[in-house]
Amino acid sequence: MATTMTVKGQVTIPKKVRDALSLTPGDGVEFGVNSDGQVVVHKAGTRATGKAHGAKRDRFDAARGKAEVKWRTDELMALLRSAD
Repeated sequence: MATTMTVKGQVTIPKKVRDALSLTPGDGVEFGVNSDGQVVVHKAGTRATGKAHGAKRDRFDAARGKAEVKWRTDELMALLRSAD
């Protein structure tokens, strides 16, 4: 499977690879180079050395899912718009 890199360094991940990794639009992708010099592609967060196995936590992990905001979007927008 060959692909062409754009002037911005972008490439299209071939469909066979996307399907094998269960990639969908918006998914993160991690690239690495193994000891043989081969490029390895993983769906972000699914590597064997990922967070579940003691890897360093992302600085945003501690905050993810912690918000206790009780505002609904329409209520917050109304509040913000009335604060002249």
